[in-house]
Amino acid sequence: MFKKVLMTSALLGAALALSGTATAQNYPTKPVRVVVGFGAGGGTDLAARAIAQKLSDALGTTFIVDNRPGAAGNLGADIVAKATPDGYTMLMSNSTIAIPSLSLKLPFDIRKNFIPLSLIALGPSVLVVSPSLAVKDIKGLVALAKSKPNALSFGSGGIGNVTHLAMELLMSSAGIEMQHIPYKGGAPSVVGLLSGEVQALFTSIPTALSQIKAGKVRALGVSISKRSNALPDVPSIAEAGVPGYYAASWYGLLLPAGTPTAVVNTLSKEIVAAMEVSAIRDGMNRQGFEPVGNEPEEFAKFIREEIPRWDKVVKAARIKPQ
Repeated sequence: MFKKVLMTSALLGAALALSGTATAQNYPTKPVRVVVGFGAGGGTDLAARAIAQKLSDALGTTFIVDNRPGAAGNLGADIVAKATPDGYTMLMSNSTIAIPSLSLKLPFDIRKNFIPLSLIALGPSVLVVSPSLAVKDIKGLVALAKSKPNALSFGSGGIGNVTHLAMELLMSSAGIEMQHIPYKGGAPSVVGLLSGEVQALFTSIPTALSQIKAGKVRALGVSISKRSNALPDVPSIAEAGVPGYYAASWYGLLLPAGTPTAVVNTLSKEIVAAMEVSAIRDGMNRQGFEPVGNEPEEFAKFIREEIPRWDKVVKAARIKPQ
């Protein structure tokens, strides 16, 4: 009798395992939800919609973008962390998820509750100043700030926002001090620059592009290690006088921990293929993104390196967790 029970249990376990494998191999059989922890129209949302459409075409099912803004993207991340790990719920997040030191207590751990799927794109910021400011380049801004410590003010999209941290990193790297004036978003911060409330700021390239082209703000440098395809005439900050400088937003897809390997592999293969399509890359370039599209292992390594790097900036700037 005991042997019969053991045999029955073993057969049941094997059947369930085979069922799970078959389900993963047949993936997807229904619509997939792509949760975005930010509102429609922002960089994270635009990146999600670009890749969702391509995955829908490639895998023959609908990838639905579901905007769940709140708590600096953590609301959407928590939804995905707690979702069934079957590949039908994924997260499009950005660099804020890799800065846990900004939060007092998170309901998830990015290192334990997610499987990094692919880094979709980098979103470099651009350092812009008012044309009325008597500086033409990064070296000029650094010299002016050094001659007048804390006399200049800079805006950002909010305390702990990547645009805030990018300036904190620049100040520590260049040995300068400026006053921080946070705004509720990138667009309001640019309005503050145009009105003269602040003299400088980092913002996303799409937010500032029209103002740069119209000559209403002056672009001094981009925050990644090379020039942006959207602003080929603007040097990188590292190139312009602050060696080794690098600070960028990024956009990537993550799955709940425990998602079957077969599902991860299916999605990874299609994402890498999608990111090689010229229409996708060209569209992202026009919007100020730097397309990537790497594999899970590479993205996981990238996140592991991002966490301590930003943690160092947060601590040096003495930013209190919220």
